[in-house]
Amino acid sequence: MSNKNPVADSSATGFLSSASQSRQATGKARESEGNQGTGSEDLPETGWRRWTYGWRLIAVAVALAMVVVLVIRAWVVDVYYVGSSSMEPTVVPGDRVLVTKWVDTDQLERGQLVVFDGRGSFAPLDDDPPAVQALQQLGAWLGVRPNQDTFVKRVIGVPGDTVACCDDDGRLKVNGQPLDEPYLFAGDAPSDTEFEVMVPAGRLWLLGDHRSVSVDSRSLLGAPGGGLVRADRVIGEPVTVVWPTGRADLE
Repeated sequence: MSNKNPVADSSATGFLSSASQSRQATGKARESEGNQGTGSEDLPETGWRRWTYGWRLIAVAVALAMVVVLVIRAWVVDVYYVGSSSMEPTVVPGDRVLVTKWVDTDQLERGQLVVFDGRGSFAPLDDDPPAVQALQQLGAWLGVRPNQDTFVKRVIGVPGDTVACCDDDGRLKVNGQPLDEPYLFAGDAPSDTEFEVMVPAGRLWLLGDHRSVSVDSRSLLGAPGGGLVRADRVIGEPVTVVWPTGRADLE
C-alpha cells in the first residue's frame, strides 16, 4: 500500500501549477514590455518616412502641374500683357489678354486681332546677354512685365490685298473699297501717313487702333520688308481680357 498523503500531493501540484502560471505571466509581461519598447523606438522612423513620403507626393504633384501649364501655354492658350496704348480703346496698358493659339495663319481675316512675334520687324533682334534675356522672358511669362518682342495689332491687309491711304473722306481703302473702322480711338484719323501697298503671299499689313500713337506697318514702310509682317510670326488671337475683370470679349 502506498503511504502518499493525498492532501500533500494536492498541495504540491497546486504549488507547481501556480509557479508555472506565474512564470508564464512574467514572460508575457516581459515580452509585452519588449514589444512596447521596440514600437516606441520605431515611431520616430515611421513618422519621418510618412513626412518625406508626403513631401515627395507634393513635389510630384507640383511638377506635373507645371508640365501641364507649360504644355497649355505653349500650344493651347496663353496670357499676353498689354504694355502700350497703341490698341486703345480695344485694350489698354495693364490688360491681361487671353490668347488662343489655335489659329490658322492662312485663314486670317481683315479686322482680326493678332498677337505676333515682332523680332526682325517691329522689334530689333535681341542683343542683350542671355541671362538678361532669360530674366525678361521669365518676367513676361509670369505676367509681371510686357514681352518686348510680342505685339498685338489688327489685321488690315491679307495676302492679295491692296491697302491705301486714303480716299476723299480720309478712310483707308482695301482693294479700292473704303474700310469702315468703328474700333478706332476717338478723334484719330485712319492714318496721317499716305501709302499704298500690295500684300504678297505669306505677309500681313497690321495697324494699331490708336493710330496717332501706334508703331505699326506704316512706321516700317522704308525698312526691309516694307512694314509687312510674316504670317508665320503670328502667335495667336486675343479673345478676351482676363484682367481686370468685367471687360467684354474682344472684337
